[in-house]
This record gives sequence, C-alpha cells and structure tokens, in this order.
Amino acid sequence: MSTTPSPGPTAVPAPLSAGEPDAATLARTPLSAGEPDAATLARAAEQTAGTLLAPAAPHRLADVVPAPQHVQSDPTADWVLPAEAVIVSSADPAALAVAEQLAQLLRPATGYPLPVTDATTPEPAGGIALVLDDSADLGAEGYRLDIATDGVRVTAATAAGLFYGVQTLRQLLPAAIESPSPVTERWALPGGTITDAPRFPYRGAMLDVARHFFAVEDVLRVVDHLARYKLNHLHLHLTDDQGWRIAVDSWPKLTTVGGTTEVGGGPGGHYTKADYQRIVSYAAARHITVVPEIDLPGHTNSALVAYPELAPDKIAPPPYTGTEVGFSYVDPADERTYDFVTDVLGEVAVLTPGPWLHIGGDEAFKVKGEVYTGFVERVQRIVADLGKTVVGWHQLAPAAHLDGRVLQWWGTNGEDPTTVDAVRRGARLIVSPGNHAYLDMKYAPDTPIGHDWAGLIDVRKAYDWDPGTHIADVPAEAVLGVEAPLWTESVTSLADIELLLLPRLPAIAELGWSTRATHDWADFRDRLAGQGPRWTTAGITFHRAPEIPWPTAPTIPTQRNMPQTDTATP
Repeated sequence: MSTTPSPGPTAVPAPLSAGEPDAATLARTPLSAGEPDAATLARAAEQTAGTLLAPAAPHRLADVVPAPQHVQSDPTADWVLPAEAVIVSSADPAALAVAEQLAQLLRPATGYPLPVTDATTPEPAGGIALVLDDSADLGAEGYRLDIATDGVRVTAATAAGLFYGVQTLRQLLPAAIESPSPVTERWALPGGTITDAPRFPYRGAMLDVARHFFAVEDVLRVVDHLARYKLNHLHLHLTDDQGWRIAVDSWPKLTTVGGTTEVGGGPGGHYTKADYQRIVSYAAARHITVVPEIDLPGHTNSALVAYPELAPDKIAPPPYTGTEVGFSYVDPADERTYDFVTDVLGEVAVLTPGPWLHIGGDEAFKVKGEVYTGFVERVQRIVADLGKTVVGWHQLAPAAHLDGRVLQWWGTNGEDPTTVDAVRRGARLIVSPGNHAYLDMKYAPDTPIGHDWAGLIDVRKAYDWDPGTHIADVPAEAVLGVEAPLWTESVTSLADIELLLLPRLPAIAELGWSTRATHDWADFRDRLAGQGPRWTTAGITFHRAPEIPWPTAPTIPTQRNMPQTDTATP
C-alpha cells in the first residue's frame, strides 16, 4: 500500500500569464473617451450574463471538516471573490488580526491585493466582513458565516470565533486556494448560512519533542495543521529519558547536558526561552493554547544525567537513547528534588500564559503506593501555588484531589474504576484512548513507521468512538475534551509527523468540535476526501488511506520533506 502521494508536477490551475489581464481587470478598465452608452450597457449585460451562466460553486456548504452544527444552503446565493474585494473588520485589534490572517491566506493563490480596513459597523460591500458582536448568541468560540451574492459576513462574539469562521470559509473555496503562487481560478463560495460552535472546550493534539527533537519551524507547521481543523490546544511533551528540551536558567545543565541526546543517538537539541516564546506566541495568534509537560517523577533519565543529585543513589546514569520506559525516577525522599521541581515549573509557568501545567505522572513503575501519591500531591500544590491548573496522565488518579485538576486518560479499556473515583472527587478528563487517538499507532501492518501496541488505527477507528461516553460511569459533563497524542520514538522528520497526523487528525478534531448528531462515517469519509487536494496543493505529506475515496487526479505534487520557513507574523 502506498502511504504517501507519488511525486509529480503540481495539480493546480495554471498561473496567470505575464501581461494577461483577468476578467475582473477587464471589467474595471475605464471606457475610452466618447465611448457610446450602448457599449457601456452591452458590457454590463455581458457581465450579468456571465454571472447567471457561471457554474455553481465547486463545494457544498456542508463540505467542511469538522462538520458544522447547522447548515442552511441557498443555491441562488453563490458568491465569487472579486479582484477588488476589501476585507473589512470590526476595529478591535484582535478582530483586525484575524482579518489580516485571512488576507494572508487568500493573497498568494488569488494574486489579489485584498486590503484590510476597519469600520464601526463592518459591511461586506461585495467583499468580506468580519464582525465582532457581543450580542450574538454564539458562545466563546462559535461563529455564523453568511454567504450571499453581495458578499460574505463572519459574525462572532470573540476573535476566536472569527478565526474559526475564517477556517470554514477557507475550506469552502476551491482547493487551489492553498497554492503558494497565483493561479487562474473562479474563487466561488456556495451560498447560505452556517451557524457553528464546538462540543468540547478542550480540543488538542500532543507532539513529543523529547524522544526526537523537532525544530521550531516544524512545531509551527504542526500548529498550522491544528488551526486548520479548529483544534485549540497544543500539548508539548518537553522532557523524557532521551532528552530535555526546554531551557531552565536555574538548572542550565538540563539542556547543555540532558538535551544533547535522542532516540537512536542523534544530536538532540532544545528550545531556548525565546524559541519557546515564539511557539507560544505563534500558537496564541491562531487561538491555540500551549500545554507544556514536564514529566515527573519518572521519565527523567536526561535530568539525572545532568544532575545526579536528583537520582535516588546520587550517581549519574548513562545517557539513554533507547525506547524502554519505567526505569528512571527522581528521588521523592530528597528535599532537593522539590527545589528542582519548584524551579523548573516556576520558570516554565512564567513563559506560558495558558492556564495548564502538565506534570506527566505516567509509568513511574519504581515509585509506588503512598510514596507516589505523596510526591504527586506535593507537586500538585506547587502547580497551584504558581497560579496554574494541574494536568497529568490518569495515573495521578489515586492522589488526593486538588480543585480544578485534569486527568488525561490514555487507556485502551473503557472500564477504569480508579479514574471514575477521581472524577467523583472532582477531576475532569481529557480523553486520549490509546487504541483510538494515539497517532503514533500504525494505520496498517505495512505502515513504515509507528507502533502497534494499542492496535492498528485506521481512519475509521480514529473516528468511530465518542469521547463523551467512552469511559464507563464517567458523565459527559466531566469530559473537558479530547486530545490526539503523537509520540515520536520512530518519528524523525516533519514528513513523518505529517504522515501520521493526516488524515487522522481531522477525525479527532471532528469528535472534539462537532455535535454527536452530525457523526456519520460515510459522510465524514466523503468530506475528508475533499481535504486531499488541499494538502496536495499545499505540499503537505499525508497517508492516502484506502478507506477514503480520494479524488483522482492526473498528477500529484511532490511532497516537501523540509519544513516551510515561517515568515508569518505571530
């Protein structure tokens, strides 16, 4: 089975020829002096006829991933983006930022200038209006998208809602909109109204940068993939046995020593504070919250190599570049360990504007019983004292509850009495079942990278489950949301990341965003197939899952294996 598109020339419409005016340019050409009124009328009639005879928009209003909450189509109201279109926004800086992002999305392929302006009461006037409306009953992340012949309006109560409306608008344009250079295309949108809002407040994905290190540009590319499908959290697994990836001024050898290794013996690497802040800022501009994880008390070999005083025997272990788990831990009986935890979490908290600090807690096999729960309870208090909300893997469940704490459940069996008890005591859950949501699992036996300890996960298995009911005896209101982790023991490049993320990431995104009433495998499969040409045009690697009816095309572009240099402003 082929897992990546075969190389070939880009299958997008032809670029505009130099000096060749498009129809919109001709329509704006001034009349010659003395040109008779009859010619003016004839030109207007020709334009009107062209509009009436034009083909319908290439997409249905419902052809969106994740599935919108409510769709009301109007086949008579299709709209075509004109070359002279203006994007007008509410004057709020956050709304203007979304308007500029929209312009940046549309300018490369269209070649249109698409100026951005603001108004007290934005109106489309033939272009696109982004309207902040506090009275709109759309919630914190909802939006309404109205497409009519006289323009497009996105309405939301917040800039986040406007941003999600823009992502929907983007998907309704032809796939060629993803082209990095101007192409000839009829930029049509299907008429009607979409009213939309998410099911869960937490919708995320995790990238393990500890097993293999990934450059900032690669992480920003992952952020872009999350933003495309309305995911709003990026969990970064920053520390593990194989490498420590975040600079800590008070413990500098964590990176200068502990950050120089990775699985397989590569050079590793780490993020400076400026690197990390760049990721955080870039994500925040796309309404994505970064959730940093410092895994404790296990998965700490890289820290022990750097600072043997943290080890139970006070002897530095050798650097570790394998993939086994459960053998390392910081000394829970030494006060110096808690100085370390306080310093590290304190510095990470200062760099992280979001509310969450993830403390790991999984697979600490050598720290058992009351020693383990005592350690966790003390670290939970450290997190609370920093003004943050603690998140940890569901192994934290036996520890005493702390207000607000969140457990990330990664089991493969929906029967979990210990987690159910933690929920009864007040814990909320992020649901990441290993046999449905772990994107490092192989699609099929012949997938060239990935694991199969939780089973094979094809696209249907990633899609066909319900986060709200997956764990027996856990009420839906205790489920904060869903997250798709990508562990990187076998993942060494951006192309590898994209191969495992796509097309399963949109499946998880739909579970997090869309109401359960919209859940339909046959419909999702067809909508997902329409994403393939977009990824192809954008040069994104993806697995051509055989269960998805991908559109056939005579040629498919070569996939990029190198990250695209980030030139966008945060």
